[in-house]
Amino acid sequence: MTPKDMMVVDVNTEELGIPKASLMENSGHCLAEIISGISKPCKISIYAGTGGNGGDGFVAARYLLNKGFEVNVYLLAHPSQIKSGESRRNWEVLQKINVGLNNLKICVLEDSSDLQITDSDVIVDALLGTGVEGKLREPISSAVDVINNSLAIKVAADVPSGLDPLTGKVFDKAVKADITVTFHRIKLGLKDAKKGYVGNIHVCDIGIPNEAEIFTGPGDLLRFNKRNKWSHKGQNGKVLVIGGSRDYSGAPAIAALSSLKSCVDLAIVAAPSNVSNIIRSYSPDLIVKNLSKDFITPNDVDKILEFSKNIDSLVIGCGMGLEDETGVALKHLIDKIRKPMVIDADALKLVDIDLIEKIDSNIVLTPHANEFKELFGIKVPEKLEDKIQTVLKASVNCGATVLMKGAVDIIASNDKFRLNFTGNPGMTVGGTGDCLAGLVGGLLARGHEEYEAAFLGAYINGRAGDLAALKYGYNFTTSDLLNFIPGSYNVL
Repeated sequence: MTPKDMMVVDVNTEELGIPKASLMENSGHCLAEIISGISKPCKISIYAGTGGNGGDGFVAARYLLNKGFEVNVYLLAHPSQIKSGESRRNWEVLQKINVGLNNLKICVLEDSSDLQITDSDVIVDALLGTGVEGKLREPISSAVDVINNSLAIKVAADVPSGLDPLTGKVFDKAVKADITVTFHRIKLGLKDAKKGYVGNIHVCDIGIPNEAEIFTGPGDLLRFNKRNKWSHKGQNGKVLVIGGSRDYSGAPAIAALSSLKSCVDLAIVAAPSNVSNIIRSYSPDLIVKNLSKDFITPNDVDKILEFSKNIDSLVIGCGMGLEDETGVALKHLIDKIRKPMVIDADALKLVDIDLIEKIDSNIVLTPHANEFKELFGIKVPEKLEDKIQTVLKASVNCGATVLMKGAVDIIASNDKFRLNFTGNPGMTVGGTGDCLAGLVGGLLARGHEEYEAAFLGAYINGRAGDLAALKYGYNFTTSDLLNFIPGSYNVL
């Protein structure tokens, strides 16, 4: 698990109704239990920082006091700098119980010159945890030296301070722990780190349900790629939408407008000439390229291939129609274009799944249940658990990410899956699937890998629908939903 994964899970756990304070309480309790299991009551020093890691140390101090330990807590900053509300509350608890009835001593050390070698038998490193970035600053840097120079048993909370939790590398210096007590799941860097830094690793269950990782939630918005403030036009992604036919102009327009709402710079629509001007009329923000008159044919393939050279992702199928010639053109395009693409709507009915299985491309398939049955030749079961296994198997067999739309969206990529519960009955209105396809295509163009783009797109699309329902009830249109997309991913 990466540090970002853990931040995502923390937020999603809170969304499920489990407060961060409970997780901190469980982390501190677990830390104290591990320590009491390796040592009889003795003198212990806890070096705490200003983040959540320090809060874990404050909680552990309480439990260790109850177990008969003599506890010294060293806060390496002024209390006003404690960032986390949960950490601050646990710091205040220590202040209130520090009246001389227990073996607690609290010291605030704002200057490295105040640090001294301790004679404690056990030292707890609750300084930084996963919050390390580059060279350590004072007084943290000197505190790491003090800890490492001690003969005490050294216990790191979550990750030894100074060790990169993603890579396991040490940029400057790091605590050399005898024991690392990590929470929920082992961090990726702990697996790759040298044994001399992490010691024996204990993984503690702190009460995070598996659903916090399976269900999409607001925490996943932390994954959203933000714009580089120094970027230029086009560097934030360009999407090509291929679709439309004599009877359908709205679908490709909605997909393109939705991709723009995902923060891409350019959305280009390649559509038959008889609907091109209609698509242009939807918005001056769209770039529209003319193809054949009534529907896409094999004669359009070379032109579309030329358009695709300078784009980052494709959305194929919205309003495309089901003409035989369109199916031939589609197969050529999928076979020849090697860029991330979303295959949606009519394209799912025209494409042969054998072609998807054979090519090595970055594809997201977005069927609803009936399209899934037609594409894979498999009826979707009724029970959610069976549905998940069916979609997982389909993803493994075809090698693509599959986003099966429904009351609960199921997103699968090989052996991984996520469930999305955002959305409401108002989203049965025509166009919401095109909106989703455009969103996923936009996220692909913004640099998200296929699986992440799919579950993020599902969450954002459903969240926008929920915001639209709050304003209009269930009688909103997809055009209404489009206006709520930016607000749906700016909630953190």
